[in-house]
Amino acid sequence: MTRILLLILCLGFVAACDSGGGDVLQSPTTGEGTDGGTDGGTDETPIDSTRGTPDLPPGTTNPTPNSQIVRREERDEETGGGYATNIRYLNDEGQDEFFVDNIAFDGNNIYTRGDPVTGVAQLGSFAVYEGAETTEDPVTGTTLRTFTYRAIYGRSTTGETEFAIVRSGSYVDYGFGGFVYQRNGFDNDGNEVRLVLPDDGDARYTGDYAGIRVFTGRGGLEYVEGDAEMIVDFKDFKDGNRGVALFVSNRRLYDINGTEITRAYLDALGRGDEADDGTTTRSLVLETDADGNPVLPRIRPVISPDDADSNGEIASEIFEIAEFDNGETIESGEGTYYAIISGDDAGEIVGVLVMTGNDPRFDDSTTYQETGGFIVYRQ
Repeated sequence: MTRILLLILCLGFVAACDSGGGDVLQSPTTGEGTDGGTDGGTDETPIDSTRGTPDLPPGTTNPTPNSQIVRREERDEETGGGYATNIRYLNDEGQDEFFVDNIAFDGNNIYTRGDPVTGVAQLGSFAVYEGAETTEDPVTGTTLRTFTYRAIYGRSTTGETEFAIVRSGSYVDYGFGGFVYQRNGFDNDGNEVRLVLPDDGDARYTGDYAGIRVFTGRGGLEYVEGDAEMIVDFKDFKDGNRGVALFVSNRRLYDINGTEITRAYLDALGRGDEADDGTTTRSLVLETDADGNPVLPRIRPVISPDDADSNGEIASEIFEIAEFDNGETIESGEGTYYAIISGDDAGEIVGVLVMTGNDPRFDDSTTYQETGGFIVYRQ
């Protein structure tokens, strides 16, 4: 690796105090419509295609409108992203667990549902899972502490699409993790899944959004929850001008235990700022949800003519703008989102976004990385 991922000092290899068949989400295997590589292998590169930037993540190399499509985060030796592989949801015996491979010090690779009292079990319609806090040496029986890992899992109501995100709060870099999103081969009723794109008209999609924030410059992990909306112009999907727009609004921020910290973050975002002329102060214009709760600035799309293709795959850029009462704005985040449309009536879309920015609660060397998933349905 070109850079060593730094651990929080208190999370070394120390013993803990004594007191102290399901649905599959994984990389495709060798065969038709797959990449034939090892899971997250260092020889993998993003799909090479004629589409514009950004490129699609690694995964299915020969997608069609009628095929299962699996995409996963590209392995990044600099940040630790993309190392989580063979992500599987396990519920064949009602256990409601997650299996994650290739991540060091996450116990026995099994993630259990979060505690709704002491932690976070649910974000919107998506489930939250926790890596084990301790593990046992099989030879000596010594109990060892593990690192902090969390996973978010979302599956659509039809079973046509799903996503998973894994991140760690035990590094002062972003740390090891990964994401997977996919259009499945079969829905909940065992019917083959395919995509039939409309020839004309526009469509609006709405649904839930949930994500995990990790940081460089400090350790820790936070959750974010909100509403996702997509607008699709189907008239131009086959004419080289594909109109797709993603908006994420009403985002609220929580610490790892589920305590809301949105207002504290917003106070830091607007604190101590001066206008460009250096004479008058400016105040952050607060956005609120329908209940009057303060929310993070809205995530907005960059519109490009080559955002989507006839297989229903989408890749485009996003940004977050904070607005002030004197009319000035700052870009408080930027990134990329990826998505797949599914259904005979193009009825749903699954996707993942990754956005980074400076964390206003700390100095300029501290940045956040927000990885969020969404599933939206045609309205």
